Amino acid sequence: MITTKNLSFAYPGKSPVFRNLSLTFKNEFNVIIGPNAAGKSTFLKCLFHLLSPSGRFFYGNRDITNITLKERIALMAYLPQEEISSLNLTVFETVLLGRLPYLNWHITKEDASCVMKILETLHISHLAQTSFSSLSGGQQKLVSIAQTLVRKPKVLLMDEPTNSLDLQKQLELCEIIKEITRHHHIGFIVVLHDLNLAARFGDRVFVFDGNGGIYNQGSPEEVFTENLLKDVYGVHAEIRQDQTGIPVIIPHMSVRTLHEHIPV
Repeated sequence: MITTKNLSFAYPGKSPVFRNLSLTFKNEFNVIIGPNAAGKSTFLKCLFHLLSPSGRFFYGNRDITNITLKERIALMAYLPQEEISSLNLTVFETVLLGRLPYLNWHITKEDASCVMKILETLHISHLAQTSFSSLSGGQQKLVSIAQTLVRKPKVLLMDEPTNSLDLQKQLELCEIIKEITRHHHIGFIVVLHDLNLAARFGDRVFVFDGNGGIYNQGSPEEVFTENLLKDVYGVHAEIRQDQTGIPVIIPHMSVRTLHEHIPV
């Protein structure tokens, strides 16, 4: 469980991206949503100590604000939006790089087994001996995710992992994340733009309001309302429920459209 206490951050010469955020992320599928430039990606970078915010971090009851790089890598992994570059390595070799904290001079059976198990979990084991550079963008994204998972972190930070994936792969990836949280007790903190994916798969949703704060947090059923869509995203939308009670967001039009004359 990751907790932030009074977390604030501003880029030099700029207004704060967010202020005094005190949030708790349990070992489940945590989803961060919000409009563009709301600070979602910046928040993940702060969690992984790529940026230096004010405030404190805790893992359970342990203060991890000033832990070493080695300790941080053992605790959490971070998958940015940018794709990894693996030159002429195969998919197997690329994912194996994620095991660097555990590798010795020789690759062990455990290392190889961990890599293949992750590739099988993501349904890309058939690509193991394929050159990474020859893959499609969506396939490269899955390999990047595999490289992150193979380290077996306790907390995994993912910035828009469904980008460049087709609809089937988006659903499969979110199902895999859900399965991993359920059976391996790994906490995921994931930035998503697709609100329906967030509503369908998120255990808890955190809404960044774009003004440095949190608009709401809670279960998808608690968070997704027509007021949320209007206040945070500036759109009129309808919220329905599917047969299992999961919210389904149906956007209709921009709030701005109602107040502007559009010539016909």
